[in-house]
Amino acid sequence: MATLRFYGEGLPAAENLDAGGKLIVLEGPDGVGRSTQVALLREWLEAAGYAVFSSGFKRSELASQGIEAAKRGHTMGNLTMALFYAADLADRLEREIIPMLKAGFVVLTDRYIYSMMARARVRGTDSEWLRSLLGFAVIPDRILYLKADVRSLLPRVLSSRGFDYWESGMDYLGYSDYYASYLEHQERMHRELDAMSEEYGFYTIEASQPIDRVFADLKRAVEEVVQDLKPARLAMP
Repeated sequence: MATLRFYGEGLPAAENLDAGGKLIVLEGPDGVGRSTQVALLREWLEAAGYAVFSSGFKRSELASQGIEAAKRGHTMGNLTMALFYAADLADRLEREIIPMLKAGFVVLTDRYIYSMMARARVRGTDSEWLRSLLGFAVIPDRILYLKADVRSLLPRVLSSRGFDYWESGMDYLGYSDYYASYLEHQERMHRELDAMSEEYGFYTIEASQPIDRVFADLKRAVEEVVQDLKPARLAMP
């Protein structure tokens, strides 16, 4: 078993804990297909005999309802948003992710601290303050970055749910046009994630490919991480 590692001091009573599982993060811009790929990876891993748990933003009992209420009212400032999402992650780590890692699960999470930091940075929040705030986060075993040009993702976004107020940066850019605001905000997010790629060791996958090819690349990257959890390697197609 490996000892859990944290970016900072870690959660209370969580340091020096041994965990037999693996934490795998999927990052990427809005509309890139993270949730689809998490579902495909979970199905594939479970079929191969692995215990799998999946998580993502706004799923904690502590903070999810508060985040949704604040978003509906368009009332969150930059620091409030960062603190809300940090509370959401801390609760999920303590109640779900760390216990699952201790139990030997493969934990797949749709976004992690990197999207949180990118969102806050583009809105002017101090980077050092963010690193300190999120120091409780467990260091993942692999960070899979689904990278795609923002304009290539527009058809997916428009055909699914349309432009979201927050994902379009309408709260801080000052545009009256959703389309222009969305492009500007997502380009800024893209630059922030690219800047973090080397710092945090992202494993980059070209996400403009068809879904099945992206999935094949993801499987290869995941297999490298989880293969030591059981004697048999996953059967690759």
